[in-house]
Amino acid sequence: MRLFTLLMSSFLLLACSSQQLSDYQDKQPTLDLQAFFTGELEASGIVIGPTGKVTRTFTVELLGTWQNNQGVLEEWFVFDDGEKTTRTWRINDLGNGQYTGTAGDIIGTAEGASAGNALKWVYDLEIEVDGSVYQVKFDDWMYQVSDNEIINKSKIKKWGFDVGEVILSIRKK
Repeated sequence: MRLFTLLMSSFLLLACSSQQLSDYQDKQPTLDLQAFFTGELEASGIVIGPTGKVTRTFTVELLGTWQNNQGVLEEWFVFDDGEKTTRTWRINDLGNGQYTGTAGDIIGTAEGASAGNALKWVYDLEIEVDGSVYQVKFDDWMYQVSDNEIINKSKIKKWGFDVGEVILSIRKK
């Protein structure tokens, strides 16, 4: 009976610990992707490796433009080791808080949804590490914390296991 109780308690804790987009439905300020990602923005962040240690830091300059429900978000990354990369997102606002996006290093199509102050993106990304290219899955959450700032937290997975994390703050200029 003790084993059964322990197993049920563990199951209930795991079931309660997983966040859902609906958890943020009433949170303010309401995230409007088109409004926030229009114009010049800047970001700074960290990459955390599988051991929990910060492995890299970076800054990003961003420029967002929208025409109707089609957005382009250009990103220029500068890492602490001197590496510079770029990414250009092409985002489609499907309405009702639903989004899709593509970029050169995204495999297939990113899918996203928003509610309240949060947005969840899920996509596969090709990353280069020490000359080898790997395909990883990003579970990407954005939280608008003020009219001028979003905190972005991404879990990186490979074969279903957490292998890293990215945390960044995106600010309007």
